[in-house]
Amino acid sequence: MQPKDIVAQFIADIHAQRLDEAKALLAAEDFEYVGPNMRFLSRDDMLAYQFGMVAIQKDLVLRQLSADGEHVFAILDYRTHFEPIGDVRLAVWFRVRDGKIHTVEAFYNAAVVENMLGGNLPSAD
Repeated sequence: MQPKDIVAQFIADIHAQRLDEAKALLAAEDFEYVGPNMRFLSRDDMLAYQFGMVAIQKDLVLRQLSADGEHVFAILDYRTHFEPIGDVRLAVWFRVRDGKIHTVEAFYNAAVVENMLGGNLPSAD
């Protein structure tokens, strides 16, 4: 699969809440997730956080997906059942090497997430 196809499948697995399938597309070693207010160095930690948000996830809408070699860029709408948040617009930069996603860098309004979590954000430590 091409990097764009790998990321498209990962997003589809997250949308469908298929943890094992999503995890299989992430690098077991040399993985990093960076967001505006948190960082994970383990795919398990990132997915535990992501799937902890499942209760408020109403929908995940892929608006745009484009690729330039190993770099894949996604624009998403994360729709929630949590009224104070509503929808969160995401821009995500993925880097794919050797058929696995090694880096996920997400850009979104961090204040919304911080308010929802009451300032209790996970750390990479």
